[in-house]
Amino acid sequence: MKKRINKSERIFQPAGRLQRPSQKPKDLNVHARSQWQWTWTKMALLSLCILSASVLFILHLFSDSIDLSQPSDIGLNHTLNIYLEPEEGVRVGVWHTVPEHRWKEAQGKDLDWYEKALGDGSPIFIYLHGNRGNRSAPHRIGIANVLSAVGYHVLALDYRGFGDSTGEPTEAGLCTDVLYLYHWVKARSGNSLVCVWGHSLGSGVATTTAVKLLEQGNQFDGIILEGAFLNARMETNKLTEHPFTWFYWKFPYIQYFLFNPLKNKDLNLPTDENLQKIRTPLMILHAEDDHLVPFASGQEIYRTAKKAQNSDERVKLVQFDASLGYLHNGLYKDPGLPDIIREFVQSLMT
Repeated sequence: MKKRINKSERIFQPAGRLQRPSQKPKDLNVHARSQWQWTWTKMALLSLCILSASVLFILHLFSDSIDLSQPSDIGLNHTLNIYLEPEEGVRVGVWHTVPEHRWKEAQGKDLDWYEKALGDGSPIFIYLHGNRGNRSAPHRIGIANVLSAVGYHVLALDYRGFGDSTGEPTEAGLCTDVLYLYHWVKARSGNSLVCVWGHSLGSGVATTTAVKLLEQGNQFDGIILEGAFLNARMETNKLTEHPFTWFYWKFPYIQYFLFNPLKNKDLNLPTDENLQKIRTPLMILHAEDDHLVPFASGQEIYRTAKKAQNSDERVKLVQFDASLGYLHNGLYKDPGLPDIIREFVQSLMT
């Protein structure tokens, strides 16, 4: 039987022989051991922080060391680097990856061949990445490879100020780059579907550009948003009820402030407002364990778009179980993703 000693349970010494409680050697050993354990714990945490920062720095250096004009150097043997000029004095880099079944045919081909290939009838995806790094990031290459394997063209853009693209990144500038790429693709693709895939920051660029296209009398044939946020000004404490979500926002997100061209820029990119105007078929992909953009954001985007389009068929939400461990950048690893994409694109053709 266990017994708990309360404050009311005092031990009194006989009168006249009041004794001070003495600390036994065993107690001293326990105290010393506790202090050493706490010291080692602090050292381990400090080492972990230093290691994390070092990994980010090394990845940044590795990314910068890649010659983006030569995608074949990193194994992309059916991809051509292209430079476009959306505005005077601005040059943006784009990787055009053709469908995987054409990889042998693509060997050694020049820009003229790649431009003509856009008119082969295969669906085309413009890929818009998040707010750090460039088009060579592993998870971005992962998405391009998945789309290519399914049989689609992929044009992965580095906005102005990112990668080897020149110019100063601004919200208007990012959208101008995408609009220019869209029209460049449409001029060469005939009646092929032209869709946009926006990840993280790219989701806001995608929906903002979609609205601008509508104003021009055009539209994407389909939109896929991965790890999408409501808008660039959102307050994270309104997106989830979990009391510790702020921790995952504050600390993992430091990687998005290191080496980030948009760090001090004033951005809005109001996906929530844009969805009120968009009537393009939409698919939302979101991991339940996304540590940068809470899954609640994807749910809110789904509710907003579904209400605006008044349709269960034109707006889809695909959630990936937290047990899969995909977080913010890992959806390309899912073995079922090709079929999910294929089904969505086929629905655009009916």
